[in-house]
Amino acid sequence: PSRIYPLMTDYQLSAIPLFILMATMLERAGLIQEMFDVIYKLLGGIRGGLASATVFASTILAAMVGIIGAAVVTMGIIALPAMLRRKYDPKIAMGAIMAGGTLGILIPPSILAIIYAVVAEQSVGELFIGSVVPGLMLSGMYVTYISVRCFLNPSLGPAIPVEERLDATEKLKLLGTMLAPIILIAVVLGVIFTGVATPVEAAGIGTFGSFVVAALHRRLSWETVHEACVTTLKASAMVLWIMFGATVFVGLYNFHGGQQFVAGALESTGFGRWGILIIMQIILVVLGMFLDWVGILLLCVPIFVPIIKSLGFDPLWFGVLYLVNMQMSFLSPPFGYALFYLRSVAPPEIPMMDIYKASLPFLGIQVFALALCMSYPPIITWLPRLVYGSG
Repeated sequence: PSRIYPLMTDYQLSAIPLFILMATMLERAGLIQEMFDVIYKLLGGIRGGLASATVFASTILAAMVGIIGAAVVTMGIIALPAMLRRKYDPKIAMGAIMAGGTLGILIPPSILAIIYAVVAEQSVGELFIGSVVPGLMLSGMYVTYISVRCFLNPSLGPAIPVEERLDATEKLKLLGTMLAPIILIAVVLGVIFTGVATPVEAAGIGTFGSFVVAALHRRLSWETVHEACVTTLKASAMVLWIMFGATVFVGLYNFHGGQQFVAGALESTGFGRWGILIIMQIILVVLGMFLDWVGILLLCVPIFVPIIKSLGFDPLWFGVLYLVNMQMSFLSPPFGYALFYLRSVAPPEIPMMDIYKASLPFLGIQVFALALCMSYPPIITWLPRLVYGSG
């Protein structure tokens, strides 16, 4: 109880159900389907355009949702059939959905970032803004990879026929339909980054705004509200119960000296501070292949963060590195969550081995991005310093 009560009564956790309600309200109102349709029509005329549209839509969706299950399943239902009908290579199509869907771990308002901030006693706002550049960088890397592959081999992602493409006027009209959701995202993140509101207050603004946006699109009904609330209760309860169970496990683990043992083992390696940091990242990668993300957080973060501070590393930088690493875990075979989320909505004729193979090139991109963020910390720290004057 001494561990569970302070965690479960932490004010910052109130943002979790509010951000989930914002996302589910937009999804139940059909705005996510509408968003993909718009980007699909804008980019469908280029090679690999539908896969790139999926990544772009997932990037925007990540800024609405904050949890990856909803993003992967939603894009799997909407985008995968559209790409397969257009004769896209299934591995490119599935890889784009899984990689794009995992951006919800990194791009604010990430639920994982909120929980990390609570456990590590880190500013949620700084974590949010520190993860913006890495998140957009990864999104750009995915699109670049898809574009290059499809340019070299057009059969992987054929462009839609000329007669189905839109002219500039029609494209501008389509962009207008996306204006309200994009303004909502900009307002929610803007009030956090500028310090006008706390993340919890911003989540409340976002929830209210999602009702307004649904009403503007004439999608607000009692049925929509009821479905959104039920989904929010289920998702929030799942996250909090996982935290509850993981807290009990970690408490027992630490009671028997596990935390002191791991900390002592890391500090006695003699590899120097960068060597210890790399070992930490490897531990997170291996654990991410088999364990739940909340369990990893509650098991490792209380051990790693004090060591990181004692070694003179920036804890904000390490926090975002952790988020990038956990994003990798959702794509990592054999038990990456994104793989099985997609399996649940993919056509039955697609074997699980193809889903594993589809994740590997994008997993390689994420490993490269993690190494880049480690070797060049300003990728993470530049924006927080610019906004807050620290980081």
